[in-house]
Parts: sequence; C-alpha cells; structure tokens
Amino acid sequence: MLKAMINLMVDSTKTVISCWENKVERDGGVSEIKVDEDLQNLSADVIAKACFGSNYNEAKEIFTKLRDIQRAMSTVFSYAGIPGFRYMPIRTNREIWRIEKEIDTKILKLIKERLDHGEEKDLLQMILEGANNYEESDTLLTNSISHDRFIIDNCKNIFSAGHETTSITASWCLMLLASNQVWQDRVRAEVLQVCGRDPPNATMLRSMETLNMVIQETLRLYPPSAFVNREAIEDININGFIIPKGMGIQIPIAVMQQDPELWGNDAHKFNPERFSNGVIRAAKFPQAYIPFGIGPRVCVGQHLGMTELKVIISLILMKFQFSISPSYCHSPVFHMLIESDHGVLLKVTKI
Repeated sequence: MLKAMINLMVDSTKTVISCWENKVERDGGVSEIKVDEDLQNLSADVIAKACFGSNYNEAKEIFTKLRDIQRAMSTVFSYAGIPGFRYMPIRTNREIWRIEKEIDTKILKLIKERLDHGEEKDLLQMILEGANNYEESDTLLTNSISHDRFIIDNCKNIFSAGHETTSITASWCLMLLASNQVWQDRVRAEVLQVCGRDPPNATMLRSMETLNMVIQETLRLYPPSAFVNREAIEDININGFIIPKGMGIQIPIAVMQQDPELWGNDAHKFNPERFSNGVIRAAKFPQAYIPFGIGPRVCVGQHLGMTELKVIISLILMKFQFSISPSYCHSPVFHMLIESDHGVLLKVTKI
C-alpha cells in the first residue's frame, strides 16, 4: 500500500512545484517563499487522500482543527506534571475539549459515509477492518475501548503523526540544504543520477543514500517531537537514580541527539556524513537517535514519513535551487512539535 501511495505523493508535490514555478516566473526568476506553509498543505493533501480516499476534501478540514489543539496544548505543557491539571475547567482546557468534540464529530461523519457508500482501498478501510477484527476477538474490550473510539483515535494518530511531522521535517530539511550548498548540490546530483527527470518510484527511493543521510541528520537536529514520555511499570535503578513504579519519565530527544558526549564535538553542526555507515554507527550508542521513538511503541508511520520526505525533497530539488532569505529569522519553537515560529523563508530559483 505504501508503494501505491507514492503516486499520491508525487501528484501532490507536483501541484506545489507548479505554484512555485509560476511565482518564480512572475517575480523575474527569483522568489522569496515561506515554504513551510505550502509543505503543510502538501502533506495534508497526501494524508487526506491516503486515509479517506474520495472524501479527502472533507478530511482536510480536520487538519486545521488539529493544529488549533496542538497550539492550545503547547500553552499548558509546562503544567503537565501537575496531577489532574488536564481535567481542570480552565479556559484553555475548555477550548481543547470543544475542538476535540468537533474533530470526533467530523471523523464519525466520514466513517458513516464510508459505511453507507462501500469500501475503498485506503487507510480508513484498514482501520475499520482492524476495529472489526479486534471486536470479534474481544481484544478491543480488554482496555474498555469502544469501537468508535478505537477508529477515531487511530484516525487522529494518522492525521497528527503523518501530517505535521512530515511537513515540519521537510521545511527544516530545505532550510539546512539552503544553508549548506555543497550538500544541496550533492543530493541534487544523486537525485538526477538515479531518477533522471522522471518521478521517483520505490526502487529509486531506496537508492538515494545521500538524501537518506540528509533526512536523518535533519531529524537528529530538529526531531519532530521534543520529548518521549513513558511510565515506569516497575522500580528501576538507572545509574544510582531510583525511578519508582508509576512515575512518569520524560526523555528530551532534542537534547540527547545533540549531546557532544554521544555525537562528538560537532554535535550541534549539520553533518550528514555521520550517518554514512547507518544509524547504528552514527553515535556512541544507537539508542541516542530516536526521532521516531524506540521500542515496542516506536512510530508505526516512520516508513510512510521517510518515503514522503524522500519524494517531496527529491522532486523539489529537481526543479529549484535554494538559498537562505536575508529576511529569514531562525526561531525553532515548541508547539507540541519543534517548528519555526516565524516560518522558513527561502530564496527560490528555478533550475
């Protein structure tokens, strides 16, 4: 199914490329473009089509609501350690509850339309079939999760993880390539060698080792999520620190992935070469690199995200040369995800 989705990714990316080409031509050959806004729409288009097929236009409305929730939740994140805080009826929490209810209603409407009009080969159909299989085996009931709740939560996961993380990482990747022309030229040369002027397919994407290194280094410097949260299921002794059963543990991914003791003296610099021998040998310990999490709860969409990133970056580099705009203000900020507070503004030239 992932291979089949590559065509969706290519078509959606071509639409953005066409818009950029028109803008560059209107501006006389060079334009300043805030690429993150267009990449958000691009990623939303891909996931909406992949998940909801013919109903993708209605599904895209949900992305706006999810961004509203993420921004609201980021304002109360500093209070996350206070027991019961998320249940307090303060203004922000009430706003989050209202938006969540709207999202749930929209997803249930899309589910009803699917059930009324028949099956399609998309992610929603897989979720519906998975929910039915779990319900038949009574596995779903062991955690007291209703049939509708199971479907809604899985749809939300696909929307959030498959949309925002990919578009934000693509924006940071283009920013880093615009700041490092040598690597931009290397990736473009590889893409043209592998693909020529044809859109990439699954076999081509597997051959793009330089592009893969650049994306991995982007995820190291700007992981989509700043933290991984876990709960200790038993008492743990970590180098003399006692973590009692039931305590929440927060792993700061962004800090760990730039720790000089783990990554060397150039830990804060953009150096994709560190991944030339794979992730396992990039750092002192392989577990120091966890942009998709680690263990049994590792992100199930990591292959989808990596594929989409490779398609987007390769197609864009075929058509455009990038450099940093003088007006660009580098401002990573935590809004549940690590994104640019003022946007990623680049000078774009058509090749």
